[in-house]
Amino acid sequence: MTHRRSDISALFTEREGDRYAMHNRHLNEQMVRVLRTIGYDVQFRRGKGQYLFDRDGERYLDLLSGFGVFAIGRNHPALRDALKDVLDSDLPNLVQLDVSTLAGILAERLLAHVPYLDKVFFANSGAEAVEAAIKFARAATGRPGLIYCDHAFHGLTNGALSLNADANFRDGFEPLLPDCIRVPFNDLPALEQALAARTIAAFIVEPIQGKGVNMPADGYLKVAAELCRRHNTLFIADEIQTGMGRTGRFLAVEHWNVEPDMVLLSKALSGGHVPSSAVLMRKPIFDKVFNRMDRAVVHGSTFAKNDLAMAAGIVTLDVIKSERLMENAALMGDRLRRELSAMIPRYEMLADVRGKGLMIGIEFGAPKSFGLKASWNVVETANKGLFCQLITIPLFKDHKILCQVAGHGSHTIKLIPTLGITDDDCNWIVNAFDTVVAGSHRVPGAVWSLGKTLISHAARARG
Repeated sequence: MTHRRSDISALFTEREGDRYAMHNRHLNEQMVRVLRTIGYDVQFRRGKGQYLFDRDGERYLDLLSGFGVFAIGRNHPALRDALKDVLDSDLPNLVQLDVSTLAGILAERLLAHVPYLDKVFFANSGAEAVEAAIKFARAATGRPGLIYCDHAFHGLTNGALSLNADANFRDGFEPLLPDCIRVPFNDLPALEQALAARTIAAFIVEPIQGKGVNMPADGYLKVAAELCRRHNTLFIADEIQTGMGRTGRFLAVEHWNVEPDMVLLSKALSGGHVPSSAVLMRKPIFDKVFNRMDRAVVHGSTFAKNDLAMAAGIVTLDVIKSERLMENAALMGDRLRRELSAMIPRYEMLADVRGKGLMIGIEFGAPKSFGLKASWNVVETANKGLFCQLITIPLFKDHKILCQVAGHGSHTIKLIPTLGITDDDCNWIVNAFDTVVAGSHRVPGAVWSLGKTLISHAARARG
C-alpha cells in the first residue's frame, strides 16, 4: 500500500494566517485576547536555539524558553536527528508486555547524576510526576499527609493543584485533596510543627520557587531534610524547572548539599519536543509500590516510556554534557545577576536581582519619590503586579526580548532562557533592561502612557 505524504510544513504555512481565528473558534479565545491586548500577536513562524522569528523575519531573544523546556534550545540538530532516527528505525515502541531498552538507558544516565537514588519512574509531564510522587510517598509511609510551601507551584492536575499555594489557580476547583498542609517557605519552626503530628508522608519543595524566584535561606533545605528524616517523612525535591543544569548544577539542591528521597524532573528532559518526566527515588520507596508480581502494573502511564521521549531525554543529557551547558548557565547567570544588580543604586524601583545560574528574578518595588509614587499607586491599585507589564511589554516591542512576570500579582520578572545563551545575548539583555527601566523612572513618559492603556483594558475586561 502506498501512503500519501502529509506535508505539515506546507499545512502550517497555508493556515498560519488563521491561527487566531482557529483559536477563537475552537480553543482558548481568552489567550488570543491577552496577546492582542499586550501586543504580542506577532505570529512567530520559526525558532532556532535561543531565538524566535516573527512573520516579518524579526529576531527575538526568548528568555521564557517555553517555561524552561528548551534548555538546549529550539530545534537542536542533534535532537532532531535522534528523533528522525527513532522514526526511521521501526523500533518496537510501547510493547506493553515487554520493557523498553531506551527507557533503561535513560534511567541509567539520569541516576548517574544522582548516585544516592536507585530507581526511576517515567511519566509524561511535571504535574504527572507530582501525582506519581504523592502515590509513592503515601504507599511507602502509610501516611496521608503532605506538606507544601507558600508560593509553591507543583502543577495544575487535581493532586498537584492541592499542593499549589496560588488561589488564582485553585479557585473554582476545590475541594481538592485532604490532608495537605501549607507552611511558609524558609520557615523551619513551622515545618517542624507540621511534621510533629507524624501523619505526614512527604514534604515537597522547589529548591528555588518558580513563582517569584524565591531563594531558600542557606541552611533551610539541609535542615528541612534532616527534620523530615527525624520524623520518618520523605523529602521530595521538585526540580521540574530547576533541574537538568538550569541553575549551573545538575540539580539545584546540589548548591546546598542536600540528598532528597525523591527528585522530580521534567521540562528540559523533553528536549522541548516530546513531553516527558521522571521521578527518581530510593529503592525502598519504589519497592513499596511494586512489591509483588501481581502489582507490577499497579501504577503506570501509557505513553510514559515511548521511544521518542526516551531518545529526547538521552540526547538532551548528551548535549548538556558535550556543549558544557551547565557550566555556561553558571557563567552567564553570574554575569547577568552581577550586571543587573549594578543597576539597583541607579533606579529606585529596581529592588532586587536573585537566582542561581540561568533562573533569575528581577524584582521591582514601590518608589519613594513623589512623582513616581503617585504613578505607581495608580497602576498597582488598578491591578496588582501591573507595573511589571510596563517593563515586559517595551522589552518585547522595542527590544525584541520575550520574558514574563514570575506569577500572578508578582512584582518579579523571571528570566529562564536557553542554557546556551552567549555574551552577545547578555549584552542585549542588560542594555534592554537598562533602557526600559530608565524609561520607567521618567514621569510623564511612554511607559506610564502604556500604563493608562493597560488600566483601561483591565477595566473593560472586568466589565
